[in-house]
Amino acid sequence: MFWKHTQFDLRRTPLWCALLLLFVAAPVRGDQQETLTQVLSKTVKLYGAGGLANLASYGTGILISPDGHILTVWNHLLDTDSVVAVLDNGRRLPATFIAGAGEAGLAVLKIEVRNAPHFDLNQLAQRGPGTPVLGFSNMFNVAAGDEPVSVIHGVIAMVGPLPARRGRFDMTYKGDVIVVDAVMNNPGAAGGALTTASGELLGIIGKEIRDSRSNLWINYAIPLYDFRETIGQLVRGEVVTGDRVELPPVIRPVDTMPMGFRLVPDVVARTPAYIDVVQPGSPAAESGLLQDDLIVLANDDLVQSCREFYERLHQLQKGDVLRVTVRRGRELINAELIVPELN
Repeated sequence: MFWKHTQFDLRRTPLWCALLLLFVAAPVRGDQQETLTQVLSKTVKLYGAGGLANLASYGTGILISPDGHILTVWNHLLDTDSVVAVLDNGRRLPATFIAGAGEAGLAVLKIEVRNAPHFDLNQLAQRGPGTPVLGFSNMFNVAAGDEPVSVIHGVIAMVGPLPARRGRFDMTYKGDVIVVDAVMNNPGAAGGALTTASGELLGIIGKEIRDSRSNLWINYAIPLYDFRETIGQLVRGEVVTGDRVELPPVIRPVDTMPMGFRLVPDVVARTPAYIDVVQPGSPAAESGLLQDDLIVLANDDLVQSCREFYERLHQLQKGDVLRVTVRRGRELINAELIVPELN
């Protein structure tokens, strides 16, 4: 027996209201139960990078081929060589990264399965404001095994461009989004499916962002109807470029281990420059740097990502002084290092 329920972000909901909502449920009709069963079988829970600076290590994807291709959003979760996909029946499988379409946000993974239930990309739907919709995702990691992911229900509020940002960065995707009047902007929801009430795929739930004008969290999905060709290219492992999907410039990473530290893996265009490893007894350790420090300045220049930090290092030569300012909790801490021969 499935239950139709609305999922609320407990971080942004008054406690009395959240507790009340936990007890509110309505039985699902037979046709609705069939829709839920079909969509849930096509929804995948993803586990990868995270756990650093409140970044969740779990997310969602949707199956788009019988051979195990998974569509999700390109975010920090993929900053690892070992993404695990958990199917609706609880089966855990390693997922291989195939291709991604930049910060705009799509990525395709692959698991080894046959005859998997999946969404047919030739049957993508388009709907406008007022359409009842369902959102399927692994919000808050509620579904870790064979239990079904969370299902929310709501109505499309608008379809159109939305100035927004993620953290302090602008959202680079400039196309239309589907804004929904249901709370689905939660950790783990990114990559989930937005469907019609009858289970037709409309879009994929995007990363957590705020409206740049009101600073309020927004609930949206990226419509997939116009991205069928792009998704097909990603499935084939092709590099995707174009007006709506922009790949960030390639910056060659620098091996910083000769100085005694290493940054977190750099996959998305603006991965924050967190220190992942500090080698004991190294110059970095002696200068006071610690794991999880966030580099914010390099030689007095603002650093907003791993790639910007590598850009600064490319400008230095052996013997130069590298002054870094890191944020640790609420403190700013300065350190100096002598640049060795870097590769």
